[in-house]
Amino acid sequence: MMEWIYQEKPVDPSILDNYVGFVYNITNVLTGRQYIGKKRLKFVRSKKIKTKKRKIKVTKESDWKTYYGSSNELLLDIEKYGKDQFKREITRFCKSKGECNYWELYYQMVNHVLLNPADYYNNYVGARIHRKHVLKREK
Repeated sequence: MMEWIYQEKPVDPSILDNYVGFVYNITNVLTGRQYIGKKRLKFVRSKKIKTKKRKIKVTKESDWKTYYGSSNELLLDIEKYGKDQFKREITRFCKSKGECNYWELYYQMVNHVLLNPADYYNNYVGARIHRKHVLKREK
């Protein structure tokens, strides 16, 4: 499995405690074609308690370590060429889901991913982001 890279170095999982997720770029090293996406590090799920009439929240780590994007075309190329032909780079760490949404969309737009299908695997972009999701104020 190819590791995630950040600033030209393998990611140290201990730095991830302060973040909700990250924006990433996956590059096919044979063709140069790329995919820009986002990935959350953990999920919070509600779990029903059998003996009581309430739910508790359970935090679970996502599959970020083995994740290679959601583009079917990208996943087909990974199957075709092998994971070792793809570079997984983290572009930006994010402290909220809204921040992840914002920066993913930002990088997709400035790179014109939809207008350059020969250069990018992305077939879809879009997000609904409110200012308060991005500009969280410290108390």
